[in-house]
Parts: sequence; structure tokens; C-alpha cells
Amino acid sequence: MTLDPIKPAFDPVTWAIPVFVITIVGEIILGRLGKVKANYEARDTATSLLMGLGSTIAGALLAGSIALVSIWIWENHRLLDIPMTAWWAWLAIFFLEDATYYWFHRIAHERRFWWASHVNHHSSQHYNLATALRQTWTGGVAGTWLLWLPLALIGFPPAMIAIQKGISLVYQYWIHTEAIRRMPRWFEAVFNTPSHHRVHHARNARYLDANYAGILIIWDRMFGTFIPEDEAEPPRYGLVKNLGDFNILRVAFHEWIGIGKDLMSARSPRDVIGYLFGPPGWSPDGSRETSATLKARWRERQAAAEADPAPPMAAE
Repeated sequence: MTLDPIKPAFDPVTWAIPVFVITIVGEIILGRLGKVKANYEARDTATSLLMGLGSTIAGALLAGSIALVSIWIWENHRLLDIPMTAWWAWLAIFFLEDATYYWFHRIAHERRFWWASHVNHHSSQHYNLATALRQTWTGGVAGTWLLWLPLALIGFPPAMIAIQKGISLVYQYWIHTEAIRRMPRWFEAVFNTPSHHRVHHARNARYLDANYAGILIIWDRMFGTFIPEDEAEPPRYGLVKNLGDFNILRVAFHEWIGIGKDLMSARSPRDVIGYLFGPPGWSPDGSRETSATLKARWRERQAAAEADPAPPMAAE
């Protein structure tokens, strides 16, 4: 069997579009019938779908240029000749691409410049299958695709990389739901699941900046970013400071606008670097809240509650 190393034989995302449509409609119907937990709001769902459409258009505009860079590296600088027909090659790229996604996703949350292109995916206060389609319009401009270029340098054909990225994206669709509570314990230990990803989308202080996995949750367990879902504290979805409206342009660009305003007020190179590449919420005087300060305050409250529990009520 001969596979084209440049042009993908198929696009997993395109093939999955009918499944996306059918399952979203199914989740809405089952939610309305009370069969599953599924919270949908018309304007919020419309925003998610429009963000998905815009992301597809923006991706198509830049796809050619990004592909050319990957192809040039693979054709001229690859270190190995990796055959697309070898089973071990697909196993290797499965793990390597998934590890790449983990670090991309972590950086996209922990550094403001890349958070600006990812924040819209977290802007919905609902968690359902439509939320999975709320994708960025500016990821290509932010250069997040650069993290995948080392795979071409190693020697994985560009078509192989593109197919595996598509498989990862399709996998992550089904975990955007509240209809599934838990998968079997062995599955929860190895793979990303709806439970793990609900934590990732939560704005509760205890859950911030956790569970960055694409397909395998093992990366979070290895690098100390795994937090299990606690039934005693259900996730609350959205941003630490929610937008409060459904303006599609605001959803897509509000953090970029915020960065621009902050840069206008910067008084030193340190301020510029901090506003661009510090954690979201960074400020020169530390007056704004970051995930780290919110989590630290939550831990202080937890410690105080454990050290001084409420006294037992007097017997009547």
C-alpha cells in the first residue's frame, strides 16, 4: 500500500462532521426529555457554532502556508525516513503528537499571548457537545502550529502528522459532555474522559489550570497537572470573569484587545514582556488575579477550615 507523505489520504474531522451534527441534536433532545444532563442555551449554542465556522475559515486561509513550512522541513531537513506503512510509526506518532498537544495546551493556558487565541474555547458557561466546536480564529496567527514542526524534523511525513492531529481533535469532541459521568476505572486512569475534561473547563479555583490532555491523561499524571473531579464540588463553567454577552467578535478577540490596552499602558520592557508572556491576569504591581493567586487563596481557605472546623451544634 502506498500513501502520499504530503497529502493526507483523508481528513478525520471532515469525516466526523455528520457525527457532530447528529450527536449534538441527540444530546439536545435527550436533555429536553430529561434522559441525560445536557444544558443548552440558544444564543450560547449559536455562538459556539459560529466560532467553529469561523475557525474553519481561518484555518483554511492559513493551512497552505503552514503546510508548506512543514513540507519544507520534512523534505530538506528530516533526520529519519519514517515509513507511513509501518505500524510502529503510527504508534510512535500517536504518543509523540499527543505529548505535543499536552504542552501546546498547557502553554496556551499558562502564557497570556497564547491564552488570547485559546480563551474563546472556554468562554461558554455551558458544557455540552456544541462547546467542543467553539474553536479559535487566531491560533494560526499566534503560531501554536510551530510546536508540531519537530515531528516533521524527526521524519514523520506531513500527511501523517495532519491525520494524527485530526484524530486527536475528533477524540476530544465526545469528552465535552455532562451526559457521561464516569468511564470504567482503567479507562479513566489512562485516557482523557468527560470527567477529566469537565475539570479542565471549570472556573472553580481548585480546578484551574489542570487536565491539559488531548487523548491520554497520563501526561497530566506525569507532569503534576492532574486534578480529579470531586462530586462534592461540581464544576462551574466559563471564565474567571465571564464576558456577559454573546457578541461573536468580542468572544473571538477580547483578550487580544485586552493585551493591546495593557501594552499601551506599559512603562518598561518588563511590563511589555509580562503583559505578553506572563500568566493571564499578570500585572506589574500584582493587583490582578492569576490562576496561581486564586488557587493559593482557595488552599488557604481549605487549610483554615481544616484547622478550625465549625463547632458541633448543641443538642436540643
